[in-house]
Amino acid sequence: MNSSALTSQEILDLARRTLRTEAEALDRMSELLDGNFVAVVNSIVESRGKVIVTGMGKSGLVGRKIAATLASTGTPSFFLHPGEAFHGDLGMISADDIILALSYSGETDEVLKIVPFIHSNGNLLISMTGNPESTLAKNSALHLDIGVREEACILHLAPTTSTTAQLALGDALAVALMKARNFTSMDFARLHPGGSLGRRLLMTVGNVMRSHDLPVVGPACGATEMTHTVSRGGLGLIIIIENGRIEGIVTDGDIRRAMESRQSEFFNIKAIDIATRSPKTINVGAKLIEAEKKMTRYKVNSLLAVDDEGKLQGVIQIYDIKL
Repeated sequence: MNSSALTSQEILDLARRTLRTEAEALDRMSELLDGNFVAVVNSIVESRGKVIVTGMGKSGLVGRKIAATLASTGTPSFFLHPGEAFHGDLGMISADDIILALSYSGETDEVLKIVPFIHSNGNLLISMTGNPESTLAKNSALHLDIGVREEACILHLAPTTSTTAQLALGDALAVALMKARNFTSMDFARLHPGGSLGRRLLMTVGNVMRSHDLPVVGPACGATEMTHTVSRGGLGLIIIIENGRIEGIVTDGDIRRAMESRQSEFFNIKAIDIATRSPKTINVGAKLIEAEKKMTRYKVNSLLAVDDEGKLQGVIQIYDIKL
């Protein structure tokens, strides 16, 4: 294999040509979508089983991604390697499952070998190929055409445009199924509890707030004690409590501004003199997403967490939400 240096312009031209070729193929494919796609969506929605995706080589790699996307958006699904299936893993397929088989040629031997079992087991077989006249397409109950005019590969050999078409049609299928199932952001969060969105939608203020060693002072707290309490508290604020009631907060910024504007009398001021008397609060049972929205709306970084009676329970900060 001989190597040759490319100019910067040649590299960019090749990249742009690849992107244009694949984009044009997707545009063409969107125009060719027909009732078969609708039938596939309806069949999956009405099914009581899972969607089992299978494919070899590059189609298999795309199939893994399609199965993962379906599973994470409300359609139970997993990938089954056709070679492993033929050697014992066919037992993973139940009678109610739908099989989605990917093969651009429609003639992949490993995939075709498991078709007789799929038929005898009573499974609905959906194929995604680039040839409606292929063996796989003809032996499928429903067929999705992903035919492309050319591969983006400079040799027109390596799967490039064709795998992009498979991937995009898989995404289109997942999105249509999400809508058909009324899949919501809360459903997504439930399936992604470890992700940022899932955390914000599922966890409550009470789950993450700081509730111990809170920097609480009385209304008459002096300047020196305020300064020390803010420093020790590590929250950038102190909370004024009197008779169990929240009377206000003082931030480190409030203290700095008081030092600059009231220099001569600074050591005589009391916490209540420079406090924000109606600090923003949120119920401990509120979701983190609600706390985030409230902080954004009022342009604050901290909220006082309270119970149903308005009693202080803790402090939540934007850093707690965006971990």
